[in-house]
Amino acid sequence: MCAAIGTPGNCEIRAVICILQAKGHSAAEIHRRMSAVYGPNFMSDKCVMEWCRKFRDGRTDVHDEGDQGWPSLVTDDRVQRVDKVVRERRRFTISELSLEFPQVCRTVLYEIVTKKLGYHKFCARWVAKMLTDVHKTQRMASALTFLQRYHDEGDEFLNKIVTDDETWVKSGSVETKEQSRQWMHTFTE
Repeated sequence: MCAAIGTPGNCEIRAVICILQAKGHSAAEIHRRMSAVYGPNFMSDKCVMEWCRKFRDGRTDVHDEGDQGWPSLVTDDRVQRVDKVVRERRRFTISELSLEFPQVCRTVLYEIVTKKLGYHKFCARWVAKMLTDVHKTQRMASALTFLQRYHDEGDEFLNKIVTDDETWVKSGSVETKEQSRQWMHTFTE
């Protein structure tokens, strides 16, 4: 068995697929044989299957087409349609959006929403934590006590302090924080 070939050209790989497919080898067999020669990451098995289908359907050219590969699913028209859906309803998941655009995978939809349109998901509701005057007075008293003990005991006192922030908020809404998140731009609209 020979060593793996470094970086073959796309045309070379397609030519080998065309020849082996014409000899009657299955796509899985072609992928296995080419992986032994070109290395395991030369092309995915699904791409090999796709090229076998193209050659079986009559394609004879192994060179890149004029558009240099697959046509982009991120067209200006599609970006505008996705933007319209986002503006109509801000609360959605990419999976829900994919139901409206079944021909586009979720990865491409996420790219359109985040990179092309510049949206990010923000929490739509903020729950303010307001301190009463009693709370403020209690915190001030605790701070003064800590300062006095630090003055008396020094760094030894700091080694005894354990801090924690635990907030309990009771809300009348059954909506979770995740459900309240909306797609928005970082700048104000």
